[in-house]
Amino acid sequence: MIQYKSITYGLLTLSEVRARISDYMKDRESQRYQVVIGTDSQRKNGSQTDFVTAIIVHRVGSGGIYFWNRTIDNKQRVLKQRMFEEATRSLETAQKLLETFKENGISDLDFAIHVDIGKRGPTREILSEVVSMIRGSGFIVKTKPDSYGASKVADRHT
Repeated sequence: MIQYKSITYGLLTLSEVRARISDYMKDRESQRYQVVIGTDSQRKNGSQTDFVTAIIVHRVGSGGIYFWNRTIDNKQRVLKQRMFEEATRSLETAQKLLETFKENGISDLDFAIHVDIGKRGPTREILSEVVSMIRGSGFIVKTKPDSYGASKVADRHT
């Protein structure tokens, strides 16, 4: 079972994360919210990859809360493979979270996936493929420099 960490709430399952998010949003129902999913990775010990996926709830104009989980993977990957894996992990997390919200009667949420790729640097070659994959799954996608979910929040824990 995947567990998420929170500075405020400790260790949580995905359904507990959903409950905390719901409580957070009920606290100020008139505010606009955006749920952001982002994943970042770092190579560790030459052969391992540390993946961190963050779930951020942005109370637009008034801060937010976030949760994250870490997975250490023993597969060796080149940079482009890692970027696709990051996007896939974010997509899977967003789909699972959205599913848990729908099971509880909440379906009108503003979801976005943030990827740690941009128009500059070595990842620019796969930008359109990754963006198309995420958009094709029905999600808004943000890339560098607007992808704080991956490049700032998830990155903080890798």
